[in-house]
Amino acid sequence: MKYLVRDKVLAIGDDYWIEDEEGRHAFLVDGKALRVRDTLELKAPDGRILITLREKLFSLRDAMTLERDERRLAVIRRKRLSLLRDHYRVTLVEGTELDVSGRILEREFKVEYEGELLALVSRQWYRIRETYAVDVIREEADAALLVAVAVCVIRMTEKEREDLSPGGVPGP
Repeated sequence: MKYLVRDKVLAIGDDYWIEDEEGRHAFLVDGKALRVRDTLELKAPDGRILITLREKLFSLRDAMTLERDERRLAVIRRKRLSLLRDHYRVTLVEGTELDVSGRILEREFKVEYEGELLALVSRQWYRIRETYAVDVIREEADAALLVAVAVCVIRMTEKEREDLSPGGVPGP
């Protein structure tokens, strides 16, 4: 199942819908304003909170946590730095690790578990500018989790790029 995300640089407090292939609202990304740290909620169309995405405070390495029902579900951290590809590790609470790699800023990356493709994030399927898809390959996979992972790594990579550019202004 493909989920369509209309990509834009988001400020905290911004909300946006993620649609399924038929154009129906699948998830709402709700940005929480006036918080000490970055917080987003991935909600079902009926308003139920599915996953909360939080910037991890006081971490030596940038990290975000994913929570379900107010319990930690996973932690996302940059795995290694490369000039051509970004790599992130998603460590689920039970110890399972997912690998995220590719060109995050270009919205061309994959999410894998032990070499098996779980989701592919790409702009190539859409001609609409600033739109990308999260294609959940395995039917039994947790679509909300994979969408949340995509949103997190994009946010983390954009924030890192912003922090590295002179004067805090986003680079090219």
